Amino acid sequence: MTDAFNKMFQQMLQSGQEMARAFNPALEHVDTKAFEKLVPTMPSDMLEMWFGKTFNRDGLDARTRLLVTIAAMTVQGAHAEPQLRLTIRHAREAGASAREIAEVIYQMGMFGGIPAMQKALEIAQGVFTEDEDETE
Repeated sequence: MTDAFNKMFQQMLQSGQEMARAFNPALEHVDTKAFEKLVPTMPSDMLEMWFGKTFNRDGLDARTRLLVTIAAMTVQGAHAEPQLRLTIRHAREAGASAREIAEVIYQMGMFGGIPAMQKALEIAQGVFTEDEDETE
């Protein structure tokens, strides 16, 4: 790699780590070595796609990005249940209220259909209940 490319790549990785920290502080220290054994180029490709070019400081904040992700997963329906649960938790950690998350899900009823919206609301309610149980 050239020095210029290496410098750009390192800046992209740093940007990705900063955005990961905004989503969930625990993500900052995720070790991608297991991914590297699976597909040698996956970690750098994933980081570049998800954080380097898509997520950056000049775009949307973490809370907004996570709400948009919840909207997309709602439209997908129950296919993304585990990912939706995790994204709802991350959105709460990034400052989204239960009401905001529910409003995003309600709005997706017109795009993904009522069954997808209802399933997403059930999932969200489960996460909210788990959060309440943990704080008691």
